[in-house]
Amino acid sequence: MPPPDTRSERVDLRMTPAVKRTLQLAAASRNKTLTEFLLDSGLSAAADTLADGRIFQVDDAQWDAFQAALDNPPGDNPKLRRLLRRRPAWEK
Repeated sequence: MPPPDTRSERVDLRMTPAVKRTLQLAAASRNKTLTEFLLDSGLSAAADTLADGRIFQVDDAQWDAFQAALDNPPGDNPKLRRLLRRRPAWEK
């Protein structure tokens, strides 16, 4: 987590009082402020989520099938080519 003096962005959250109390208790149990707890927890969850998309575990048969697919790419697919040229929804 960056030092406090470098923070320049703000995120507003809406939650019930019960949820806030639960988060505050959890933060206190770790000797952290609510902000520190939410940032640490959120960054940890983000790293796990991003890693899930980059790390794949496969057995030997699946690995062989994957290698075969890489060695024999599919033929031309105009619909797929058009789809891949589109801007992602998050960039619109």
